[in-house]
Amino acid sequence: MIDNKTILKLIQILQVDTYRIPLIKFRVAAGVEHVRILYDLGDRFKTIIDIGANRSQFALVARRHFPGANIISFEPLGEPATVFRRVFACDPKVTLHEIAIGPENQDMIIHVSRADDSSSLLPIASLQSKLFPGTEEKEERKIIVRRLDAILCREDIEQPALLKIDVQGFERDVLEGCKALLPCFSHVYVECSFVELYAGQALAHEIISFLGGFGFVLSGIYNPYYDKKGIAIQGDFLFESKNCSV
Repeated sequence: MIDNKTILKLIQILQVDTYRIPLIKFRVAAGVEHVRILYDLGDRFKTIIDIGANRSQFALVARRHFPGANIISFEPLGEPATVFRRVFACDPKVTLHEIAIGPENQDMIIHVSRADDSSSLLPIASLQSKLFPGTEEKEERKIIVRRLDAILCREDIEQPALLKIDVQGFERDVLEGCKALLPCFSHVYVECSFVELYAGQALAHEIISFLGGFGFVLSGIYNPYYDKKGIAIQGDFLFESKNCSV
């Protein structure tokens, strides 16, 4: 049965051509849950780094709100990456790298979920599968992992810039791989968890502390998810650089 939240999301998507066409043609549901945060941020960004791009759900919304921005996305799994490329085949300002970002340049094993947007470089914990049925592991694959500065340099990131991270528990490791380029970003937008959904993941307070060490402060929490008991599970955290005047 489709819940009310899904119905409302579908209505939002169908009302906008740039969302409706990818849904019908490629079965990609634009991440309209991010519209509010992007609207609040205005039209400031010239570069968006999209780590954990999946089928382009976030990139579709980012493109509509920032039509002139360069969007540089990262997605290590071949199936969603193929769909992403089809969605943005005619957009020269969108680039996709079929790799993951992490603290070291190496090959790693990714735990592929039955719902591929729940796949992770960390083992999928039992709580994840319990809270989100259908996200259990189906297989393992070897993928390429690179530090962000092995792929991009400062000149590639025209400022002001947004760093978006949605990597299913691997957030701290991704941020380690982005350290050299963090000064390029005025904002970081990252999904964080309050409980362990992936084995060994850094929790929200650790991500806040890590980014605080680089001059970022938490400025908002969006799309909070609670379990049936009202316990906070995860949310999308927005951080703003204290050192950026943009």
